[in-house]
Amino acid sequence: MSAPTMPLSLLSALRPQNQDRLYDFYRSLRETDELFWDRTLNAWVATGHEVVSGTASDPRFSSVRYPDLAAVSDELRPLARVLSRQMLYSDAPDHARLRSLLSRAFTARSVAALSGRISAAVDLVLTRAAPTGRLDVVADLARPLPLAVICDLLGVPEQDRPVLSAWSDPVAAAIGSSRLDAEESLAASRSMEQMLGYLRELLTREEDRPAPHTLRALLAAGAGDADQDLDELLANCALLLIAGHETTTHFIGNAALALLHHPQAADRLRARPELIPAAVEELLRYDSPVQLMLRRARHDLDLAGRRIAAGQAVLLVCGAANRDPSAFPDPDRLDFQRPGGRHVAFGYGPHFCLGAALARLEGAVVLEALLTRLPDWRLDGPAPSWQRSLNFRGLDTLQVSFTPSPAPSPARHRTG
Repeated sequence: MSAPTMPLSLLSALRPQNQDRLYDFYRSLRETDELFWDRTLNAWVATGHEVVSGTASDPRFSSVRYPDLAAVSDELRPLARVLSRQMLYSDAPDHARLRSLLSRAFTARSVAALSGRISAAVDLVLTRAAPTGRLDVVADLARPLPLAVICDLLGVPEQDRPVLSAWSDPVAAAIGSSRLDAEESLAASRSMEQMLGYLRELLTREEDRPAPHTLRALLAAGAGDADQDLDELLANCALLLIAGHETTTHFIGNAALALLHHPQAADRLRARPELIPAAVEELLRYDSPVQLMLRRARHDLDLAGRRIAAGQAVLLVCGAANRDPSAFPDPDRLDFQRPGGRHVAFGYGPHFCLGAALARLEGAVVLEALLTRLPDWRLDGPAPSWQRSLNFRGLDTLQVSFTPSPAPSPARHRTG
C-alpha cells in the first residue's frame, strides 16, 4: 500500500495554537490515519495506541537514534556519539546489559528509601510559600525537587547540582528537537562534555573525597564485564541525571495544571486520598511528559497495512496514543477510576522507563501535598506556556495563589 500523505506535518504541533490544544491536533491526525508518512520530517508517524504500543515492543524495529554518526553535523556529532552509547538508544544485547547494570540504582529498596527525603523537600517548599500565598509550581517545586532526588540517588553533592541542571537543559532541548541550528547543537555537545567530565571526576575522586556510593557500586558491578567501559558508564549516568529530572519535572507541572482545570477532580482526590496512585496513572495518560518515541525498521516490513522500508524512522506519538478512544473510552475526560487500558507515558516493552517507580513516588507525594496544603489554590499570573518541543511536554511556569497561612514556628518545623 502506498504511503498516505497528510495535509499537516507532526511538526505543526509546535505552533502555539496547537500547543494549547495539542490533543485536538493529535485527534485530527489520528482520525485521518493512525500511521502516515510525514514528508516534512521524513518519517512515519504513528498515533493509534495499538500501533504505538505494538511497534515499541516489536523486535523488528531498532531504538538506535543515530545509525550513521558520519551523517550527523560536526557540531552535534560529539553529543550523538554519547547518546549512541546510552541505554535509551541501544538495542539487544547492549540494551539488556546496560539496563541490568543501571537497574541497581533503582531497586525497590533504594526508591522507597527516598520517600522521606521527597516528603521533607516538598514540605519545606510549601512551608516557605505558605505566608506569601503564592507559588510557581514549576520553578519552586517541579524543577528543583526531581533534580534533588536523582542527585541524592546518585550521590551528587548539593553544591554541584545547579551547574548539572544548567548542563542538562541544552542536552534535553537537543533530544526534544527535530531541527537544531549549529549554535544549539554545539551548546548541547559542550554541555554533555562538561557533564561527563564532572561525573568522571566525581567517580574517580581520591579516598579523602570518596565517590558516591551508587556511582561506585555501578562501576564495581560493571568491572567484571569485558564489554563495560568507563565512558559507557558515564554516558548512562548522564542519562539517569537528565531523564531522571526532566520528565518528572514536566509530569508534576502537567498534573498540577490538569487539577487546576478540573477542580471537581481535585476535590475528589482531597476527599479520597486512596485514589492518588490511580490518579498518578491517569494524569500521566492525560498529559504525558514524554510525547514521542523513535524506532527504525531493521529491514523492509509491513506495519498496520503500510510498507516500511529498511532504515525508515517511525515516530510513536505517545500523547496521541494515550488519548486513543479505542483504548481509553471518553479519553478527554479525567477519570481516576478509569478501568483497564495501559498508557504509554513511560514507554512500552523492553525500553519501559527504568525510573517509573521513582517518578510515580515523586508524583504521588507532590500531589497529596499540594491538595492538602493548598485547598483553595488557583491560577494567578501569566497564562501557562508550553516549552517548544516535539518530544517533551512541559510548562515554563505555573503560578498559583492561595490563602496565606502563618509559617510553622521554628520548634514545630524542627519536629516535623
